[in-house]
Amino acid sequence: MLRILIVEDEKPIANLITMNLRMEGYNCTTVYDGEEAADMIEKRTFDLVLLDIMLPKINGYELFEYIRPLDIPVIFITAMGGIDERIHGLRLGADDYIVKPFQVGELTARVEVVLRRMGKKVTEYNVNGVSINTESRTVMRDGRLVELTAKEFDLMLELVRNKNVALYRERLYERVWNEPFRFETRTLDAHIQRLRKKLGWEECIKTVFRIGYRLEVRS
Repeated sequence: MLRILIVEDEKPIANLITMNLRMEGYNCTTVYDGEEAADMIEKRTFDLVLLDIMLPKINGYELFEYIRPLDIPVIFITAMGGIDERIHGLRLGADDYIVKPFQVGELTARVEVVLRRMGKKVTEYNVNGVSINTESRTVMRDGRLVELTAKEFDLMLELVRNKNVALYRERLYERVWNEPFRFETRTLDAHIQRLRKKLGWEECIKTVFRIGYRLEVRS
């Protein structure tokens, strides 16, 4: 599981970021000042740091100078949205820069892009009581292994990676079966029904009228 260090002194923002990234399958550690962050980096290894600039004790720019030799990617998160601040942060060597207030979806997308650029990706998800490992292609529910066919697994993963988004039947079919959709929905619908039963997601996988399906994920 990829490890992310969140360095943010505004606790409501830190908690929001942590909650949403954990839902995406990341292992998150949160600290609230630069000194605590430096101590944490000495003790543990991280795949990414989300770094506020205006921090108590040691500010984000100073902390970045400490992080840079360690080759850990950094995304600055700050209320300082002026172009000069962005240029300064990027010239220091930050991998990205996001300005408050931001949409959580934008943040998670930027995190994914930076990690992908570094050759890293999420391999574990914990969704609605189900644990998924994409490398071993194993699924656990209530401590028990759930047997899925290859297509059931791929369909589940497509829903998980696009959670809380209504997905068209055409897209789901073409992404999972790798062939053009011919407006015959029985195969897809049957797989959805089996997933609902096997995973206990009867109330989670919603049918969206005239569109397709949506996986609702609890926060």
